[in-house]
Amino acid sequence: MDEAEVIDYIKKAFPEVETLNEYGYEMFFYKSDRKLSFATLISSDYEYDNVSNLNRPGVFRLNIGISKQTFQSLFGKDEVNVKDYDFTTLDVIMPHPEYAQYHFICVLSPSDKTFEKIYSLLAEAYDIAARRYASQNKNDEK
Repeated sequence: MDEAEVIDYIKKAFPEVETLNEYGYEMFFYKSDRKLSFATLISSDYEYDNVSNLNRPGVFRLNIGISKQTFQSLFGKDEVNVKDYDFTTLDVIMPHPEYAQYHFICVLSPSDKTFEKIYSLLAEAYDIAARRYASQNKNDEK
């Protein structure tokens, strides 16, 4: 899949998704929640984010915030050492190079087969964002 297909999928698959392009990222939020995106897509290296060598033609990184339980099912219950990963590797689901401790994962330029595995992870991230939004707005109404 290319980045346009990934963006299109997220916008169509999940109701009430809003996007913001900032700091070199395409950020995906539930409704107007701008506190924490549930997914981001980046396609170029920047001074503050260059670990994935994204300046290669057609290479982008999809980042997804999932639950602690799902993160542990993918990478184990021990603390993840991000130094054990090559963040330039294409088509492999890995912990996020900077935000693994917050249960973010990433994948560079996922193939269709890998993206099939990501569907449920994106759905989980979206559901977490929707619940967080509902909880915050419920508290705001009091």
